[in-house]
Amino acid sequence: MFDIIVIGSGPGGYTAAVRAAQLGFRTAVVERSEPGGICLNWGCIPTKALLRSAQVLQEARQAESFGVHIAGSVTPDIAAIVARSRAVAAGMNKGVEFLLKKNNIALIAGTAVLQADKSVEVTAGDGGKQTITAAHVIIATGARAHSLPCAPVDGKKIIGYREALTPAAIPETLAVIGSGAIGCELAYFYRCMGAEVTLIEYMDAIAPLEDADTSAQLSRSFRKAGIKVMTSAQVIQVDTSGEGCTLRLQTKKGEETLAASKVLSAAGITANIENIGLERTGVVVERGRIKVDGHYRTNVAGIYAIGDVIATPALAHVASAEAITCVEYIAGLSPEPVDYENVPACLYTTPEAASVGLTERAAREQGYELRIGKFSYVASGKAAAHGDKDGFVKLIFDAATDRLLGAHMTGSHVTEMIAGLVTARRLGVRGKDILCCIHPHPSMSEAIFEAAALVQH
Repeated sequence: MFDIIVIGSGPGGYTAAVRAAQLGFRTAVVERSEPGGICLNWGCIPTKALLRSAQVLQEARQAESFGVHIAGSVTPDIAAIVARSRAVAAGMNKGVEFLLKKNNIALIAGTAVLQADKSVEVTAGDGGKQTITAAHVIIATGARAHSLPCAPVDGKKIIGYREALTPAAIPETLAVIGSGAIGCELAYFYRCMGAEVTLIEYMDAIAPLEDADTSAQLSRSFRKAGIKVMTSAQVIQVDTSGEGCTLRLQTKKGEETLAASKVLSAAGITANIENIGLERTGVVVERGRIKVDGHYRTNVAGIYAIGDVIATPALAHVASAEAITCVEYIAGLSPEPVDYENVPACLYTTPEAASVGLTERAAREQGYELRIGKFSYVASGKAAAHGDKDGFVKLIFDAATDRLLGAHMTGSHVTEMIAGLVTARRLGVRGKDILCCIHPHPSMSEAIFEAAALVQH
């Protein structure tokens, strides 16, 4: 008998388990695959390892412009690059196992299914079964890549993110369907590795959830890198009967065809809520997500859900925040609710993109009168010295109160800079407050100061 059982060990799951153990709960985690979940093993971490290899490759190719001479040609070793990525993921995997063990959390390998009495039946890989019980069960089973009817993943010609992270060779041509984080990051990686890449987006801009200026900058930078960008394009069908793939698309110009050696399907995710016993317990599901209240309680007492299985932003850091709030509520504490209006989003392409708060369009739609400061990396001494002048910092302020409504950045190191602006929005910082804070020179972060200065009178 445990106090809390967590189903799934991704960022939400293992964070929930560790916090529960810290608060004195007897805790178990049930995991059917690798500890750390998709993010650590097949998402965030290995992707960033691949991207770092791509960045090193690009820097080596550009070494002459920095006065550094490299003898011979600079070429990628895809097997070594993949091996490094997998080694990084494996190291983090071991780290999660150590963290659970250190906190005396039982890690149970197997597939969990909720029973009508809210117990959890776990089936191990060898078919053996055991039943465990707890007063509280937290569902944190995450999500998987969405399978498009027009492009069903076969793992060979039409691939998902798992296959994309472990290529045996780089295809001559690659079509990427979807320009969210996965699509943009892997399009950049494969282009650096030598593939001719076409990035296809159904909406009228890539990275469509970002501010329009960010989407435009990314599009320019991608095209400069040799990536073909197609927006307002719908994939109708992918024919894999030939040697490669033939995509049939509906665009503004009409119907078009596109040939590619392989297709990467990167258009959204689907929550992992099938076959976990929800129907046995009566847990309510709406639009493919588990319905919860502000404390992550389902409609069934003692059953909770966090992360990608609920209708909140599908981000690892959001799942972790929800985990802490959920467990602290179970413990009878009074945790601050997760502020979904102040969640940072990051793209780890080159240039990077990072944002928090309202886009310019959303702010205007909400009726705000705005003051907007936008400072280009072209005018940044540190960016010039670094050789990365593609980018900007855009700060959106409420003209009436001078409060920071949103921050949108592209360029080198912006994913490291965004946390400060998340804190600033949380504290209700005004533009003039930013100007009272000395920023180091030279630094990329000076662009935040300069953007704020542009709107102060």
